[in-house]
Amino acid sequence: MMSDSPEYERILALRSTIEAHNRRYYVDDAPTISDAQYDALLRELEALEDKYPQWLSPDSPTQRVGATPAASFASVSHSIPMLSLANAFDAEEIHAFDKRVSDTLLAAGLLTPGGQVEYTGEYKFDGTAISLRYEQGRLVQAATRGDGQVGEDVTHNVRTMRSIPLSLGAECPQVLEVRGEVLMYRADFEALNQAQQGRREKIFVNPRNAAAGSLRQLDPRITAQRPLRFMAYGWGEWQGKAVPPTQMGVLDALMQMGLPVNTDRRVVRGAQGLLDFYLAAQAKRNALPFDIDGVVFKVNALQAQQVLGFVARAPRFAIAHKFPAQEEMTRLLDIEVQVGRTGAITPVARLKPVFVGGVTVTNATLHNEDEIKRKDVRIGDTVIVRRAGDVIPEVVGAVTELRGPDTQAFVMPTRCPICDSAIVRLEGEAISRCTGGLYCSAQRKQSLLHAAGRKALDIEGLGEKLVEQLVDSGRITSLADLFTLRVEELLNYERMGRKSAENLIAALDEARRPKLGRLLFALGIRHVGETTARDLARCLGSMQAVMQADEASLLTIPDVGPVVADSVARFFAEPHNREIVAKLLAAGVEPQAEAAPQGGQALAGKTFVLTGTLPTLTRDEATRRILAVGGKVSGSVSGKTAYVVAGEEAGSKLVKAQQLGVPILDEEGLLALLA
Repeated sequence: MMSDSPEYERILALRSTIEAHNRRYYVDDAPTISDAQYDALLRELEALEDKYPQWLSPDSPTQRVGATPAASFASVSHSIPMLSLANAFDAEEIHAFDKRVSDTLLAAGLLTPGGQVEYTGEYKFDGTAISLRYEQGRLVQAATRGDGQVGEDVTHNVRTMRSIPLSLGAECPQVLEVRGEVLMYRADFEALNQAQQGRREKIFVNPRNAAAGSLRQLDPRITAQRPLRFMAYGWGEWQGKAVPPTQMGVLDALMQMGLPVNTDRRVVRGAQGLLDFYLAAQAKRNALPFDIDGVVFKVNALQAQQVLGFVARAPRFAIAHKFPAQEEMTRLLDIEVQVGRTGAITPVARLKPVFVGGVTVTNATLHNEDEIKRKDVRIGDTVIVRRAGDVIPEVVGAVTELRGPDTQAFVMPTRCPICDSAIVRLEGEAISRCTGGLYCSAQRKQSLLHAAGRKALDIEGLGEKLVEQLVDSGRITSLADLFTLRVEELLNYERMGRKSAENLIAALDEARRPKLGRLLFALGIRHVGETTARDLARCLGSMQAVMQADEASLLTIPDVGPVVADSVARFFAEPHNREIVAKLLAAGVEPQAEAAPQGGQALAGKTFVLTGTLPTLTRDEATRRILAVGGKVSGSVSGKTAYVVAGEEAGSKLVKAQQLGVPILDEEGLLALLA
């Protein structure tokens, strides 16, 4: 059968027609045929591909039905990290954001005195973030956000989503990573829940949870049955075609490629423009077909974005303005305390169940003893519960007008409820702490769960119930003991079959060669988050070097201040902590050197200024490469500039660099330095 036969031409025409209808329905929101007509076209295509399997293509619309179930999700390292956004909750914070941006761009010469910064205003979708990778126009990979550095491969699931094109056509870049949100429309969510109820299956609480759960199904055929949609809002890697010069231009380009992009976005100017967009979005919120929990503002010009740069986990050129958290009233039944992995004693409100912000809340944080007194919250009170930032349940305060005579004031216990050790509160600290240390099983349990988490050692199968049994039985007293577990002894614990035990031992074996940064984070050092742990690992290189570092040497590491330096030094000065590290190494744990930025440690924190036109690199590509090695890019030359990269028609920045004696590189010199 020749490829120019009528049947082959009909297959090509059907594919093109079906994908065009997908775009009209999911991207343009303007369908031109009925569901029945769409289904008839799809059935005709399926029949032809069944008859002529030699013409079956992976980007055919018929291949969205889902593959066979997977045992687990593979890990995917994002070529460019998927960062979080800083949040603003009121107009004052938006004014402060605009002032920071304006001052920086004014100093860089990208804003005239008295001028207003141009921003894009976009919706903040209430779904789950994802990254789509297209190569030569074809979808080759889809990954969840994960921890921003590493996500989960959900390609088979994403291929079932009709709102995501399997191919982009000839006008797209050679490599394109599209960042966006998987979500579920409210009407689709209600229909899904009705169907679930009819089958007596799980009822989802809200569209966000339904979307996230559907995306992470091990069986793509289940995902294929769920009404998931996608909205693009950004990009990661972009190769082979010039990036448009503005945020709005990029979104327009993505839409022209066939990707769904929300059209209700605007270019606004200055703080007042930001606030006007926010108020307009808030007014429309309930009328939208999908959930949003705020709006996102980004500086429109990409050159200005590059100058503004990033902090550890968020861009300085963008901010999320969250809507006011939803609040409800309920009764405070009791106040108990929880013991955290560092010994912190946290009061927790036990509440009469109340539905807030899409979830049923029974517990809420009260932060610390001082907060309880400041809010005048008593056991038995009617209280206002808020999901702060639409995420964390929090007791806002008591409704004193409804207070009865039987309410009781909270008194912080003096003994740990877990190990009966003394609870102390150091001068100058708001947090009370249990002094039991590793003797306190609660701290051991929480420390082990922290270490097993995805951002730390990622030990799959080590859940709360098993940790509780291992600690209560005395088998595990420290992190190092985990790596001495054996299959046969695990069989003695409740709900541990041989397969589960073997899987856990396999996961522990995989965790024996963690990145040094992950291991440092797993140790649970106070004030050392995952980003700081990675910085320590990259700068010091080995566990031995970290353990031997004094405060003075720690303070030389970028973004490590006195509090972190003191905490790290104190942690490794404790003999029992050094003993745990020694036991980890003896148990076969071999921390791997953190993948240093591409140019090595020497470029971390160094400031580059780009001027003129480079022979092969665009300004954007050069900036991305510098950022990848930990460097910074500025729009102005100063005494703190490490290098000026000059191309053709370099202007006043080159002159100023020569005057200040700043090293000047051409493109070849830059590439050599980065390599």
